Amino acid sequence: MVHVLFVCLGNICRSPMAEAMFRDLVKREGLDRKISIDSAGTGDWHVGHPPHLGTRQLLDQRGISYEGMQARQLSVDDFENFDYIIGMDASNINNIQSIEPKQSKARVIRLLDLASDQLVKDVPDPYYTGNFDEVAELVASGCQALLELIKMEHSL
Repeated sequence: MVHVLFVCLGNICRSPMAEAMFRDLVKREGLDRKISIDSAGTGDWHVGHPPHLGTRQLLDQRGISYEGMQARQLSVDDFENFDYIIGMDASNINNIQSIEPKQSKARVIRLLDLASDQLVKDVPDPYYTGNFDEVAELVASGCQALLELIKMEHSL
């Protein structure tokens, strides 16, 4: 089983959107028994809360489930439990790396570094911009590229 964790600042906008969209993509590819997916935030402000209304509305429009999702904070244990920890922007990557243990099993990657079709490399935070549609397009592109990487690296 390949374990993937998406990480943003508060775990209510970008990372739960990526978790839900990637889970949907993985399921459509028939790989849901081979890839597990979760999300977390580097901060603790929203722990226990559902995804942001804007994220929920966008996922509803696309028919993508976010059932049972609740914000949680990234922990040191995640570096042992996940193969890929995927940050949404450079700041998230810095925050992730600041708690990463020296013996980390996880590979830390900024999502859009995988998407060669994207000129921007940071997924903007719609909590501040309100542009959930733009974020969804970027996340979809990054998720597709991530899935291709995982399929190649794990012969799926």
